[in-house]
Amino acid sequence: MSRFLSTLYRSHSLAPPWALALLLALAPLSLARAGEGAAEAQAFAQRVAQESLAYELVTSLTTEVGPRLAGTPEEARARRWAVDKLKALGFSNVRQEPFELPVWRRGLEIAEITAPFPQPLAVTTLGGSVSTGPEGVEGEVLSVATVAALQGLPADAVAGRIVFVDEVMTRTQDGSGYGVAAAKRRTAAYAAHEKGALAVLIRSVGTHSHRLPHTGQMRRVTEPGDNPGVPAAALSAPDADQLARVLARAGSARVRLVLTPQQRPAGKSANVVAEIPGRLAPQEIVLVGAHLDSWDLGTGAVDDGAGVAIVTAAAKHLMDAMPRGPARTVRIVLFGAEEVGLVGAKAYAEAHREELANHVIAAESDFGAGRIWRFDTGVGEGARDAALALAQPMAVFGVVPGNDRARGGPDLKYLRESGVPVVTLLQNGLDYFDLHHTADDTLDKIDPDDLAQNVAVYAAFLYQVANGGELYR
Repeated sequence: MSRFLSTLYRSHSLAPPWALALLLALAPLSLARAGEGAAEAQAFAQRVAQESLAYELVTSLTTEVGPRLAGTPEEARARRWAVDKLKALGFSNVRQEPFELPVWRRGLEIAEITAPFPQPLAVTTLGGSVSTGPEGVEGEVLSVATVAALQGLPADAVAGRIVFVDEVMTRTQDGSGYGVAAAKRRTAAYAAHEKGALAVLIRSVGTHSHRLPHTGQMRRVTEPGDNPGVPAAALSAPDADQLARVLARAGSARVRLVLTPQQRPAGKSANVVAEIPGRLAPQEIVLVGAHLDSWDLGTGAVDDGAGVAIVTAAAKHLMDAMPRGPARTVRIVLFGAEEVGLVGAKAYAEAHREELANHVIAAESDFGAGRIWRFDTGVGEGARDAALALAQPMAVFGVVPGNDRARGGPDLKYLRESGVPVVTLLQNGLDYFDLHHTADDTLDKIDPDDLAQNVAVYAAFLYQVANGGELYR
């Protein structure tokens, strides 16, 4: 039950007659208990599933803005786009909440085998990489299976060489293979620097066999260290295979690498925030989020234009269905600078520290546009049953109850660590890492029907938690 109504219930014997009358008058519209309103939520979501607003939104974002790397003018243009859209859709309190961050931009990206079988390689620079300088570097290739294997080598076996970390990512529906595979992206350049290497090449953190390398951030931009790392790039999977074949056939190989990224010490970004004010308990906040920035290779359709469209459309449909407003406040947060290390997420948690206790529950859409198939919770020990009840109206869309280990989404890290309950509306990620952080992340990869299913499931979730009385801590 809402804190507002709970207070009235607890104090009704001492409250003036008008307060009790108000409570009774509001009762039919009040915050429902777990399980109540599931049929209404399902009917609402089924209507939402027929709508196309989300596809219209992601089409607009990817067409009118395109790539939007954190801290760049392109990301600023995306924020202006978001503010204009949210205002036009009728949301309240639409605003930008600014913060600063270092800004990285890629430059030239050239890689080639110079011996024994000269040929070009398809690479992309990893976010945060230092430059080789315009002349580049050239050296013998040292192939290792993992970063741990590299760390176990003596420095004289690594010094002056280009390290190739040839570790394959496992394809999984829930994306669990990513954390293991991404470790090499985050740490290889720094481990190689400690051993005196010239540069690092990693097999892309991805699951497809196209000749499109995957970029991605190494160390978070907010975590500078004494070790700057060596120049670092990702090879496309076919090129990683090719380099491995050359090494197997000839016993050695030389590679030349030219990477010229630039780093600026300070730039600007912001979170874009909008709300549907609550009618009965406006101080209680239900947060749904996505991140607005993207990498600069594709147009950021799947990561995370789809998420922006899903949460915005679901909230818009709720607002239209309840013109007087839901019981609780629904807050949309389109986080800035997620890709370079959750900078906007941290800024939001710090800016709203005093009201985090009023965040009833939070969810983020940041795993593409595949159909939602599982509902995971991350709530207080005594709230598990109430949280699981939220899945009831989702069953018609093929969603099953999951575990209680939800992390909510990357941008909810600091909220979750502060005690805010979270849920994960888990999408089918079997092909997500075919596209993730590549030039192939474009609008044509989104299935409008799958996107609509996402919006419907988020709508069912929002309908219940924005109007329900449960607390999930």
